Amino acid sequence: MPPTVLVTGASGFIGSHLAERLEQEGHTVRAMTRTPDHYTGAGQPVFGDVGDADSLATAMEGCDAAYYLVHSLESEDFEQKDADAALNFGAAAKQAGLERIIYLGGLGQDDGELSPHLRSRRQVEQLLPLAGVPVTVLRAAVVVGHGGISWEITRQLVDHLPAMVTPHWVNTKTQPIALPDVIRYLAGVLEPEAARGRVFEIGGPEVLRYKDMLARAAKIMGKRLPNLTVPLLTPGLSSQWLALVTDVDAATGRNLIDSMINEVVVHDHSIEEIVPGPTIGYDESVRLALADRHKAEQAAGQKAEQS
Repeated sequence: MPPTVLVTGASGFIGSHLAERLEQEGHTVRAMTRTPDHYTGAGQPVFGDVGDADSLATAMEGCDAAYYLVHSLESEDFEQKDADAALNFGAAAKQAGLERIIYLGGLGQDDGELSPHLRSRRQVEQLLPLAGVPVTVLRAAVVVGHGGISWEITRQLVDHLPAMVTPHWVNTKTQPIALPDVIRYLAGVLEPEAARGRVFEIGGPEVLRYKDMLARAAKIMGKRLPNLTVPLLTPGLSSQWLALVTDVDAATGRNLIDSMINEVVVHDHSIEEIVPGPTIGYDESVRLALADRHKAEQAAGQKAEQS
């Protein structure tokens, strides 16, 4: 019998798609959200807040495994909040008798120079299993899909600007991954015993610079985005500018921009032993994201006409 699974952040970018995939595969899905009365996605909505240990006990009741897909990037003190939440979640999972936790973290070499964002992701990896429940970790870089913060920054910059004035770290290498591949990997590591308690790196088939991602997205969107690199453009100034030209809040933008100094590339390909199969290229992942955005806009328009 397929395991009963708790999906945290079920109304979010990754969680909403994962809950749908797991339900399609025959799993009983409990969709954890802070607003269950307004939840309309896949699975059975259940109230839960990673900052509220008591709520986690109720949310996890009867579950075999849980996906941990939450973060506090929008908060200035996100590192402490994420650390406390990971400890709460791990302890609650142990108390509820869960067999495993699956966590989506971030790529990057742990060389003592990780950005606060990536350092926090790595700390969560270390804190989640302390209570004794095995944790399977998938580390990813930019996830390209409609609704993802990193992709939305790319799309909106291309859409709103006639040219880009960028800092030198747009030359940093990254390995973007398409949303469908992230969901395939997350679902694929749920049951195999060989995945239990291991760390995997996941990415698409191409290693790109951030400036390459912007240029190729612009071409697909039928736009031209000239780029002028300015070495003295600081992360602080960049995040303020980002808040002006996109709808990403300044705190989240600053935390993501700080991470762009770190190269985030896959070095370990062992995930292919557990979840084999080709991954989607960057250009196709952009087209899929744009198509999903178009569908969402059409659905919103139809809903508005009917109301």
